Amino acid sequence: MKMTNKKALVIFSGGQDSTTCLFQAIQDYGKENVEVITFFYGQRHAIELSKAKWIVRDLNVKQTVIDTSVIKQTTNNALMDDSMEISQGESEEYPNTFVDGRNALFLLLAGTYAKGQGITDIIIGVCETDFSGYPDCRDVFVKSMNVTLNLAMDFPFVVKTPLMYLTKAETWALADELGRLDYVREHTHTCYMGVDGGCGECPSCELREKGLTEYLAQKAGTAL
Repeated sequence: MKMTNKKALVIFSGGQDSTTCLFQAIQDYGKENVEVITFFYGQRHAIELSKAKWIVRDLNVKQTVIDTSVIKQTTNNALMDDSMEISQGESEEYPNTFVDGRNALFLLLAGTYAKGQGITDIIIGVCETDFSGYPDCRDVFVKSMNVTLNLAMDFPFVVKTPLMYLTKAETWALADELGRLDYVREHTHTCYMGVDGGCGECPSCELREKGLTEYLAQKAGTAL
């Protein structure tokens, strides 16, 4: 059901998850009440920025792009250093694609922007069910950040995470329920290596394809 007199800001990368969140926000709030914020942080897969810009132009949604590449001065990881080989990490270690402070910074900047626009609802497509093990994708982090933003700016932010407890297959199912499965498949970018269409080998590509395969198998089984 479309909400009235409410606006939403979607943290938008041009990837599968944030695009699915954007379509859900458009359904829930109405396109005229949704805008997105996109961050350039020096990521090696900067192709996602061009995908994001294409999608918002196609959907006619307002986009604000913020340069946060200063974060490269404080941390080193495989997402921002293309000389490093991407790895999942061993045992208790985080994957070397983890960017320290990234989602905290994104939420802070999204909050300052949203307050200036009178927007209380911030949507971010993080998930702790099928994810890469990043600590800043956990529900406990987002909830704590929500409280911090409210206290820091004395503003009633509501940080929403519609994908938090969905598997990747369930995220594909949600895109399908929204009537946007093919759109998300064709126009979003997930590959850490920056290969248009996906390299098929990096952890992000493998997770995306595994989820899609599972969902399509489930869908075919239901149709029988």
